[in-house]
Amino acid sequence: MRPQDILLPVASGLCCKPGGFHIDPVRPVERAVITHGHSDHARPGHGAVLATQETLDMMRLRYGENFAGSTQAIRYGEEIRLGDVSVKFHPAGHVLGSAQVAVTCKDTCIVASGDYKDAPDPTCTPFELVQCDVFITEATFGLPVFRHGDAADEVNKLLASVALFPERAHLVGAYSLGKAQRVIKLLRQAGYAAPVYLHGAMEKITEYYQSCGIDLGELRPVKGAKKAALAGTITLAPPSATSDLWTRRFPDPVTAFASGWMRVRARARQRGIELPLVISDHADWDGLTATIAATGAGEIWVTHGQEDALVHWCQSEGLQARPLDLVGYGDEEESEAPTSDEAEA
Repeated sequence: MRPQDILLPVASGLCCKPGGFHIDPVRPVERAVITHGHSDHARPGHGAVLATQETLDMMRLRYGENFAGSTQAIRYGEEIRLGDVSVKFHPAGHVLGSAQVAVTCKDTCIVASGDYKDAPDPTCTPFELVQCDVFITEATFGLPVFRHGDAADEVNKLLASVALFPERAHLVGAYSLGKAQRVIKLLRQAGYAAPVYLHGAMEKITEYYQSCGIDLGELRPVKGAKKAALAGTITLAPPSATSDLWTRRFPDPVTAFASGWMRVRARARQRGIELPLVISDHADWDGLTATIAATGAGEIWVTHGQEDALVHWCQSEGLQARPLDLVGYGDEEESEAPTSDEAEA
C-alpha cells in the first residue's frame, strides 16, 4: 500500500481513510486522534477523541467537560485497532502527555510526530525514537540558525539578573502549557527555592502538572500581591501579558521571554524583550536532522514551519521528502492570548 493511501493531507487536516480518523484536525470531524494539548493541535467539537489521559485532561480544562462527543485514553506503547489500521502512541517529549502517533497498515508504518523535542525536559516523558517507513516531522525551527543550547544555562542567566537587580521584578513570558512549568522546574533544579508567582492564565494548567506529581515548589498568584512585595521576585505570564497594562503592578520589571525564537535577536528587540531566554519545546535544527536520520525512514513529510529548508536537507541526504502544506498550525507562543475566563482581573 502506498503511504498516501494511508494518510493524506486534506482541508480538515491529516486524514486516515482506512482508519476513519484525522490526526490533529483543524475542523470538527467524526473521530480525531490528538497528539498533544496545545490549541493549534487540540481543538474542541469533534465527535470522538483518542489521546493520552493527560491530553484529554488538558482539553477538558481548557474547553470544558463537553469538548468532544466521547473520549478514549491511550497509554504510551498501547496499540489499538481503528478500521483497517493499528495505532500506537509514543512519547514526543514536547509537553506533558504529548505523543507521536504510529499508524501501521499491512507492512507500512507512518509516524506522525506532532510537535517534538529531543532535549531533556523534567516535566514530561522523554522523546522516544520510533523506526518507521515514513516520518512526518514538524519544522518549526527548521533552519540551521536555530540551535537552542542548554536550557539550564538560560535559566542561570535569569537567576544572575535577579541577583543583579534585587529592586526589580522579573517578568518571564512563557506559553501556559508546558513552557511555564518547564521553566519553573529548571529554576528549582538550579536551586531557586523562593516562591514563583503566576499570572492567572497559568494557574489551572500548572496545578494540573502538580497533580500529576511534578513538584514545582511554592507557587503564588500575582493577584493580590502588593507591588513592593514583587521586587526581586520571578513571575511567569503568557507572552501577550508582558506588554500590556497588567505589567504596571510590578516594580520596574525586567521583561524576559522564554522561546526558541529568542535565538533571533531582532525578534527580541521588536518585542521590547530585555532578557531573551532561548528555551524551546521544539527540536532545533540539529535535533530535527538527527531524528530524521535515526528513524530509518526513507520518506519524510514536512509540516508546519520551515518546510522548504528541511525538505532540501532531506533530499541532499538521499531521502524522499515533500512538504505537506497543512494549514492551521503555528507557534502558540506567538499567538496565545488569555481567554476571558483565564485572564486575571
